[in-house]
Amino acid sequence: MKYQIIGKNIEVTEGIREAVESKLSRMDKYFVIKDDVTCRVVVRSYKVGSKIEITIFTPMMDFRAEVANEDLYAGVDLAIDKLEGQMRKLKTRMDRSRGGKLSLGKALALEDVEPLDEDEDEEQIVRTKSKYLEPMTVDEAVTRMEAIGHPFFLYLDEEDDRISVVYAREDGGYGIFQAENQLK
Repeated sequence: MKYQIIGKNIEVTEGIREAVESKLSRMDKYFVIKDDVTCRVVVRSYKVGSKIEITIFTPMMDFRAEVANEDLYAGVDLAIDKLEGQMRKLKTRMDRSRGGKLSLGKALALEDVEPLDEDEDEEQIVRTKSKYLEPMTVDEAVTRMEAIGHPFFLYLDEEDDRISVVYAREDGGYGIFQAENQLK
């Protein structure tokens, strides 16, 4: 795995770099071809505590975890635990979907969508992304949404060719927004 460790309001010392890389090395067991995997870690320091964002980019999908903690090293451990939980959940869902016929290579091709920073002005558009929407089922869309750890996911419904958004509801379960107009 290739590492990119970035410090915001903190200098990434050799000790921090070595600690983060050694803790992240336990993630290697999840990847077959480790040379295609890039891991970006953003460490932010505040007056009280720190925030750690870990994003793992693979050719087929991205995984992301974000943790705020008073102790930087404990925060890294918690973020890695979140990533491992996402991967276990993904594997279970993949095994259950379509009787285990849902393949990771065919089903998942994601781009990382970064949420706005808490410090940024919410009224400004600070980033624009475009994405080719692959046709997929609702189950596949939920799987992708959970894998990247975001509360929503945009996809093209393969049953009716409508642009749809699946989202996690606060009271549990999922909801779907669908465009009224169909693609031609």
